[in-house]
Amino acid sequence: MHEHRLRFAVALGGFLIFMGIIMVGVFVTVFFGFVDISAIENQEYRMISLWVLLLVAVFDLVSGIILWRK
Repeated sequence: MHEHRLRFAVALGGFLIFMGIIMVGVFVTVFFGFVDISAIENQEYRMISLWVLLLVAVFDLVSGIILWRK
């Protein structure tokens, strides 16, 4: 039974790290202007949503690393 928990933790950690890398990549491309999202978003809330995206990505990476270490 312990082996199943370990496999689940490793799979979840890998998924979280993968999603975190994608979110950080999206943040960087939008932040530096490689991708313009103003067509779908109000300009006033653009920086706020970018920082929220970065914050979620950082928490995602941290939780993946925590799961990986266990």
